[in-house]
Amino acid sequence: MTQARRLCPLEEIADGEAKAYRVEGFEHEVFIHREGEEVRAFLNSCPHRGTPLDWVPDRFIAPDREHFLCATHGALFRMEDGVCVAGPCFGDRLRPVAVTLEDGWIVLA
Repeated sequence: MTQARRLCPLEEIADGEAKAYRVEGFEHEVFIHREGEEVRAFLNSCPHRGTPLDWVPDRFIAPDREHFLCATHGALFRMEDGVCVAGPCFGDRLRPVAVTLEDGWIVLA
């Protein structure tokens, strides 16, 4: 594993939360969601307008704690696959970014 592929240590993201990172070579930030030892990542860009999901930095989780929320227009996205289940982009999806966990670090896969 090379240092350039590392995004952050797992412990930097609270369990059940998400955090955005600037990644060289990506047009948008990448946000990473952690559930225990499971991590998933998506581009921080709503498929409806291309705006970031978070108005307040790192606020991606909807009040129901079961979806990601686009702060621009209230669209809800399933956490497991980024599919929009409510809002103007219904049926569209967030663009996934392949990540994995290696030696306590979240890295680009």
